[in-house]
Amino acid sequence: MGAGFYIVMLAQFFSALADNALLIAAIYILQQSGVPDQAPLLKFFFTVPYVVLAAFVGAFADSMPKGRVMLISNTIKVVGCTTMLFGMPPLLACGIVGLGAAAYSPAKYGILTEMLPHSKLVVANSWIEGMTVGAIIFGTLLGGILIRPDLAAHIVNLGLPLLSTDIASVAHVATLIVVGLYAMAAFFNLYVPETGVDHKPLKSNPLFLVHEFAHCVTLLWRDKLGQISLGVTTLFWGAGATLQFLVLKWAEHNLSLNLSAATKMQGIVAVGVTIGSILAAKFITLRRSVKVIPLGIVMGLLINAMIFIHNSYLAMLLMVVVGALSGFFVVPMNALLQHRGHVLMGAGHSIAVQNFNENLSILAMTYLYYLLLRWNLPIEMVIALFGLFTAAAMYLIKRRHDANQREFDSIALLEDKHH
Repeated sequence: MGAGFYIVMLAQFFSALADNALLIAAIYILQQSGVPDQAPLLKFFFTVPYVVLAAFVGAFADSMPKGRVMLISNTIKVVGCTTMLFGMPPLLACGIVGLGAAAYSPAKYGILTEMLPHSKLVVANSWIEGMTVGAIIFGTLLGGILIRPDLAAHIVNLGLPLLSTDIASVAHVATLIVVGLYAMAAFFNLYVPETGVDHKPLKSNPLFLVHEFAHCVTLLWRDKLGQISLGVTTLFWGAGATLQFLVLKWAEHNLSLNLSAATKMQGIVAVGVTIGSILAAKFITLRRSVKVIPLGIVMGLLINAMIFIHNSYLAMLLMVVVGALSGFFVVPMNALLQHRGHVLMGAGHSIAVQNFNENLSILAMTYLYYLLLRWNLPIEMVIALFGLFTAAAMYLIKRRHDANQREFDSIALLEDKHH
């Protein structure tokens, strides 16, 4: 893969590690403030910039070397996280961090298509998803550790200059460590090599960018393979974001775990995703990527088993299986989507389209979950609605793909413009 690829992976790991530790720290702050039901809104505020700026971040990512874009983006994350140290509400701070994340994502994925041939995209995606999921595991667990008062007290007693005993709190200590993780990611961004790809000057007219973006969205949704892979990843990320909060609530209700202990369940889901990603890289080629769609239906149905589980060991087993199924089917879909997007419109623009759709799904599903909590629906009913909706949506996507297959040989698209 080359040294540059592994530097990108390290930068991605520390950036995603910080994102996930920050989420747990912010949930803790909301709990301490007496508004724990606002936790799903953290993801909502984090995601808003992805949707609002979708027309601009792709063009921004394509306008300069991707390493520089990643450095700028991580610097914005540092600023956003630092504002929490000075008392900014977690929802607004997550919004600023989301601004950096929105700009970071097209560069992170776009650089893969610039660095590597399309034949290596599934393997590269399994790497980046594996690193991301590893960061989710360790970031979530780290967040759970950082909100422990005994650890915070121990760190304060070390006498670090920014953690004097008169101002330090559990939230203060946790946030400062997260800032350090973002700074580490920015350090690795400094060493991301240029790929030699020509960059497109950033258009000064925002209306042109909006029109161009709308054209790209239409182009990808009309593409027979693009629409299937985009449908799957859009559903996956919306469901995955909601599952993050659902697992915490379920662990509290069914397994009697507090927030610090419940984060371990989130980490176990991510272990499963890592396993699924590795298996996908080993057994699924770009040509066979659409064969994994039925696993999404199985995953949706399996989520309903959460309702009946009250034993921690069974819960861990279920979380691993759900994670493995999702990792196994989303990695090939992601690679297929990147390939079609790269062929149709260029890396940065296609990733921005992907982010727009996926994060619109996250906004809708996390806000709906927030409303279900506000309406005091039993957690069992919320789980059932979530699982059945996921399975039904995947079934409809499969039917659409089958209909497309009857019209033409979609495999021919994979050869398009490469011969």
